[in-house]
Amino acid sequence: MFKIHTAKPEDAAELALLIHSSTNMWYESHGHEKIFRGPAEDCRLFPEVYEDLDPGCCLVAQSEADGRLIGSCFYHPRETHISLGIMNASSQFAGAGIASALLEDIIGIAEDRELPVRLVSSAMNLDSFSLYSRRFFHPYAVYQDMFFRVPAEGGLALIDLPTERVRPATIADVGEIDRLEQEIWRTSRQRDWRYMIENARGYWHCSVIERNGKITGAMASIGHPASNMIGPGVGTSSTEIAALIAAELNQYPGRTPVALIPSNNPKLVAMMYALGGRNCELHLAQAFAETPIIEGIVMPTFMPETC
Repeated sequence: MFKIHTAKPEDAAELALLIHSSTNMWYESHGHEKIFRGPAEDCRLFPEVYEDLDPGCCLVAQSEADGRLIGSCFYHPRETHISLGIMNASSQFAGAGIASALLEDIIGIAEDRELPVRLVSSAMNLDSFSLYSRRFFHPYAVYQDMFFRVPAEGGLALIDLPTERVRPATIADVGEIDRLEQEIWRTSRQRDWRYMIENARGYWHCSVIERNGKITGAMASIGHPASNMIGPGVGTSSTEIAALIAAELNQYPGRTPVALIPSNNPKLVAMMYALGGRNCELHLAQAFAETPIIEGIVMPTFMPETC
């Protein structure tokens, strides 16, 4: 019925349409609003950014009957792990085993490289949860998706946040950010931070916070029609992470960015409510094989999905 192979750069438009239609259809069929409210063209963000970061790391399922792409999944090999990115399957082929076949191939790639696999998926999507748990993925963190309405004039702030220690990130900070990630959760993804800080496509903004001349937190964000999110982020202190989140939110006056806040940090959650954050969904971080030990604060995101 279908064959799996590596996507080609010329598949970008068809991939965008598949991501847009299948994601929106799932949410609407379960009584929720669309995730992607603009045209399908907006979802070219995914194949374009991931081809920049990880050329040739998207598997597609192609219908043998008519050649259409009916499933896709991006994966992101890093020094310490492989991250499973956005997965989509055409609703017309529900139950055909597309997602299972894509997942199995990516697990095989990870096992060949002797690396664990990580992902972040919606807690509302029990079909997705079952897909992963049947293959021995297990949750290790819960995140509250919170949206924030940033005033047109910006200026979101809380009293006593150390905002004076926040500054824009530079390429020279990449090594220190990597050191911090390795200390907090033994994770390395330097090229992601370099890519976001360089911002060649014009979507990104990154900040760091320092204490006694040392970087103790970093936060990125993206402002694109298909994704306006705060993260990824990493840090040692709830108040410092809150200051970074506020700094990134204020990059998007008049907009409604979303951030994934770790539910096991009630201090940070309380500060996010005080900033006006409202819950809209829950996500689970899951791992296959080795589970990361987090000794600090880690915030994932959906672009890039390299947590």
